[in-house]
Amino acid sequence: MTESERPQRFSMIREFSLADLLTLGNGACGVVSVFLCLQYIAEDEPRFLWTAFLLLPAAFVLDALDGWVARKTKKGSRLGGDLDSLADTISFGVAPAVLAYTLGMRGAWDAIILVLFVLCGIARLARFNVTAEELAGPSGKVKYFEGTPIPTSLGIVAVLGVAFWMDAVHADLWFGQARLGPWLLHPLAVLYAVSGSLMISTIRIPKP
Repeated sequence: MTESERPQRFSMIREFSLADLLTLGNGACGVVSVFLCLQYIAEDEPRFLWTAFLLLPAAFVLDALDGWVARKTKKGSRLGGDLDSLADTISFGVAPAVLAYTLGMRGAWDAIILVLFVLCGIARLARFNVTAEELAGPSGKVKYFEGTPIPTSLGIVAVLGVAFWMDAVHADLWFGQARLGPWLLHPLAVLYAVSGSLMISTIRIPKP
């Protein structure tokens, strides 16, 4: 095999663009938010949880900026699409689910709903990655999302933030709890079931 026939080694660090670094910042916000939830559970210190809340809107800003920077600089990378989906899974899927658990949605039905919510987010992002080219058509630009985008979970995060501010958490969660069969359900967790269902639906959302 000649030198020219050998497969080129992929250099991940050199492949990163500024947009990719912003995407990684998005993912970092989600990971730190999860860590702060764990710190709050361990120490019952509200400042940890407030910071966990605030990091998720920050992740959204970085998520919006990475696309804007990629378009302006025209220096996207082959990693961009996959990085974006993986970061979004953490910041808008896993982290909001962990917030719910942290604030008291710990019944077995709650856990099932939260797991399904994250799985719906993963499936939604995978579907977009697979169908983006088809949805773009001749124009090369995707005109609409199929299913609600995963960052819409920030709406639930906002609801939980208000509940935390009003001290309506843990045993005082809005709508209380119900026993369905052998397991507990906090009706507030149904918000996650609705959000997950909308993400994997075929509703068309115009893309800005």
